[in-house]
Parts: sequence; structure tokens; C-alpha cells
Amino acid sequence: MTKREPVSIVMPAYKAEKTIAASVRSALAQDFADFELIVVADDGVDYEAVLGREGIVDARIRYLESGLIGGGSPPARNAGLDAARYRFSAILDADDRFAPTKLSAVMPHLLQYGLVSCALNVTLPDGTALRQVGAGSDRVLTPGTYKFTNFSMDSMLVYDRNRADPRFDPDLPCLTDLDFLLKLFAAIPACYHVGTPLHDYVKLPVSVSNGPGVTEKMVRTKELMRARLAAGYYRLSRPREVEGMDSFLAISLRAEKTFTPRAIAGKPSLFEDHIEPRLAARSAALVQ
Repeated sequence: MTKREPVSIVMPAYKAEKTIAASVRSALAQDFADFELIVVADDGVDYEAVLGREGIVDARIRYLESGLIGGGSPPARNAGLDAARYRFSAILDADDRFAPTKLSAVMPHLLQYGLVSCALNVTLPDGTALRQVGAGSDRVLTPGTYKFTNFSMDSMLVYDRNRADPRFDPDLPCLTDLDFLLKLFAAIPACYHVGTPLHDYVKLPVSVSNGPGVTEKMVRTKELMRARLAAGYYRLSRPREVEGMDSFLAISLRAEKTFTPRAIAGKPSLFEDHIEPRLAARSAALVQ
């Protein structure tokens, strides 16, 4: 395939004045220049002016509004996807960052697979590294094996909208990335995973995945997703893929109920550290 196939990057922004400049700069620093960056304000803020004060002006950036104030990332992302001009799409939250080679690294695999993930650097807002997720060899992941490698968030995906073009569910209290992934898997049979960390996932002190009441939201949503899998809502093609994803959700639910978020030496305790050995134990049991 040609490396000139452009990408639409969608960036929802809510109270992002302190973080968005670094996120946008990470997109503009790509060694793959053919993209549009769609910034969708979900708070009424003029982010063009915010970025302008930081000296960031680029014709590839487009500015939209979600039409809501604090409506959440799903409506803002959906507004960006509705406005996207290009075949390939990626999500970049206004507090996360791309590595300079992210788009160029995933592009060769998009036409063949239609869906590409990458390993993550989990960091603090100041860039302090906490851990990596999914690092290792490049490989093909099926719906049933995907979350045993990518067991953190799923916003690092780049996908082919000609093969699947779902939208985010605004009614889910959390895990909208996973719901979106499962909708992609309903049409795309496998994901190519790049084991090099190409996406910084920033853990904020208070966020959807790291704040008050998060455990209750996660438990409720994971139970709903298990029910949806059992009812065929996600239309995964093979029973073993449903079983694999359900197994991940079951392990994740048990882990949620025994996880107590707290700060240790100024760093947040990570659910990723809590769940990883449980997933590894299940994988080892299958090999035996």
C-alpha cells in the first residue's frame, strides 16, 4: 500500500487547557504527515485560541464542538468521526500522546488487517513512566486473545472505516473503548498488534478510569458487557472468541472486587498491575 493514505485523528477535549498542547504537539511531530486532527470541544472552550497562545497553528487541525458541556468523550468522539474525511481513523485523547512514529508504524498493516493496536506507555501527566502494557513481539490478536495482551485502555487503535465504522455508546458509564473495539471485531476478524510502545496513556489523578466510584462503574459495565456477549449483541464470528473475551471480563470482574486504589510514594496504584498476574495465570493454565 502507499504510505500516503491519510488518517483522521479525533481528539475530544474537556477541561483540557493544561494538557492539550502536549497532545497536539505529539500529533504534529509525526514522521507521517498526511492526517487531519479534529479537536472536538466538550466544554465550550475555544481550543483554537488555547493552542494559538502556545504557538500552535497548523492547517491540518480542525475545530468542532460536541454541542454539549461535559457530555463525555463518546458524543465528542462521535462528532469527530461524523466529520472525519479519511478512510483511516485514530483516537488521541487531549491528555495522551503519540510517539513520533506511531502512524508510520501502523500504516503498513492497516490495509491487510483493517485494525491495528500498539503497546502503551502508562505515565503520569509529567511524563513519569509507570509501566508498559502490551510490549513485546508484533503479533496477530483475535477477539478472544486481544485483552490478554492489551489489558489496559483501547484508545490506541487505528482502523479502516471501510471495513467497520461504529460509534461510541454514550449510555455506558465507562469502558466505551472496549465496547467500540467489540463493534469493530464484529466486522474485522483480527487485530495486528505492534509490540513497540507508540502511545502514552496518561493517568490523571481523577479520571474515568482512576477516580471516586470507578470500581462500582467498572463492575456494573463489565457485567453488562458479559450479558451483551452472551446475547450475541457484538456478533463475534466464532464461539471461542466469545468465550475468550468473556473469560477476560470474568477475570477482570474478580480483580475489580479485590482492588483498592491508593497512592504509593506519590504514584497511583495501577489496576494493570493488579490484573496482569491473574491474566497470566489463566494463559498458563491453557497452555498446560
